[in-house]
Amino acid sequence: MEFPDESTVSAVLDPVEFPLLHDVRYAPPTPVLEDVPGAAREAVDALAVGDLPAGATVAVGVGSRGITDLVPVVRATVDRLREHGLDPVLVPAMGSHGGATAEGQREVLAAVGVTEESVGCPVDARMETVVLGESEAGSPVHFAAAAAEADATLVVNRVKAHTNFTGPFESGLCKMATVGLGKQRGARAVHERALVEGYVPVIEAAFEVVRREVDLLGGVAVVENFEDETAVVEGLRAGALPGAEADLLELADEYMPTLPYEDLDVLVVERIGKDVSGAGMDTNVVGRYQVLNAEDPETPRIDRILVLGLTEATHGNGQGIGLADLTTVDVVERLDLDQMYANALTSASLSKARLPVALPTDELALRAAVSSVGPYDPETVRLAWIRDTGHLSAFRVSPALARDPPEHVEVVGRSRLTFGADGAGFEPVE
Repeated sequence: MEFPDESTVSAVLDPVEFPLLHDVRYAPPTPVLEDVPGAAREAVDALAVGDLPAGATVAVGVGSRGITDLVPVVRATVDRLREHGLDPVLVPAMGSHGGATAEGQREVLAAVGVTEESVGCPVDARMETVVLGESEAGSPVHFAAAAAEADATLVVNRVKAHTNFTGPFESGLCKMATVGLGKQRGARAVHERALVEGYVPVIEAAFEVVRREVDLLGGVAVVENFEDETAVVEGLRAGALPGAEADLLELADEYMPTLPYEDLDVLVVERIGKDVSGAGMDTNVVGRYQVLNAEDPETPRIDRILVLGLTEATHGNGQGIGLADLTTVDVVERLDLDQMYANALTSASLSKARLPVALPTDELALRAAVSSVGPYDPETVRLAWIRDTGHLSAFRVSPALARDPPEHVEVVGRSRLTFGADGAGFEPVE
C-alpha cells in the first residue's frame, strides 16, 4: 500500500502553531497492597487446594495482560501449589492472542515476563481443545486440552472493566475460565453467540459447563489501583463465581485509571498494545467501544484520537488501531496483520482492526488532528497527550485544560513540542 508523501499532505494542510503543553500530575487517593506474594499465597490457600491428593497436577491459566505484579503473583501461586505437594503447569489462557498459535502464545507470555524460568513451572501452550458440552446459550464450550488433562484448574487474572461490555462481571476469572481457556475456537464460539445474546449471559452459561465438567478450583483475582499497583489479591472459589467477582469489580471501577476530562477535541496516545488493553487502548478511557449491539460510553467525548506507536510487548498486534482516527505510516508498517486478523475474526470486533488515516510524520498527523475538529486556536483547543491508557498519573494538556485543573490534577511544568527523525518529542520550558 502506498501512502501520500510529506509534500502531498503538506499541500492540503494549512500550517498550524502548536501550543505549549502543560505537564500535569493526576493523583487521586488510591490504596496499595504491601505484601503481594504473601497475599497470593493466601489466595491459593483459599481455593481449598489442600483437598487435592499429593502429586495432583494443577493447570494454572495465565493471560496476556500487562498486570504489574503478574510474575510475582504467578510465582507465588506456583510455589504455594508445590508446597501443598501439587504439580503445577502453566497454560496460556488468552483465546486467540499470539496469532492463535502455541509459539505465539508462549511469546506473548514471555513479553509480559512469564516464562518457565521466571515462575519455575513448565508452560503447556498447546492450542488443542476438548468440547465439554453445549451451554444453555447454545454454544459449544471448548476447554484447553492442556487444562482438561490436569487433575484441577485455577486461573490468575486481573478483575477490571471490560472493553466491550458491562455487567455484574466483566474482565476477570469467569471470562478467563471460558474465553481464555477456550483458546481460539472457544473464544470464537463465545464472541459469536454474544453478538446476539450479550456477553454476560453467554459467558455465564459457558462457565456453568466448565464448572460442572472439570475440577475448577476458582482463581486468584488481582485488582490494581489508579497507579497500576496491586491493591487487592484474593482467592475466589469456583462455587462462589460469578457472584463473588461483583465486589472486586466495584473496587476496580473505583480505582480504574480514567482521564479527568469529559470532553476533548484531541487525544494523542503515544502507544497502544495488547499488554495495555485487549483493545490496544482501554475503551473506557477513550470512550469508544465500537461493538455491535453495544452503546458507546456517554463520556468521555473525544473528537479525534491520534495513535503514534505500538508497545514492544505487543509484537505488532495493533488490534484497537481502528479506534483511532489518525496514525502514522510507521505505525501501519509495524502492524502484524496475521495476529490482528486472528484476533478480530475470533472476537468479531472487526472495526478495531480497521486502518485509520495514516500520515507520513508525527507532525503532519498532529496537524491533521487539531485542524479537523473545527476552527483551530492553540489557546482554546482541548488536547491531552498520554503515554498509553494504562498510565494516566502523568500526562500533558493544552492551555485550555490547564487553566482550571480538575480535582487531584496539579500543573507541574510546561513543555514545547519538537519533531525530529524519531518523531515527536518534548523539551522543558522554564
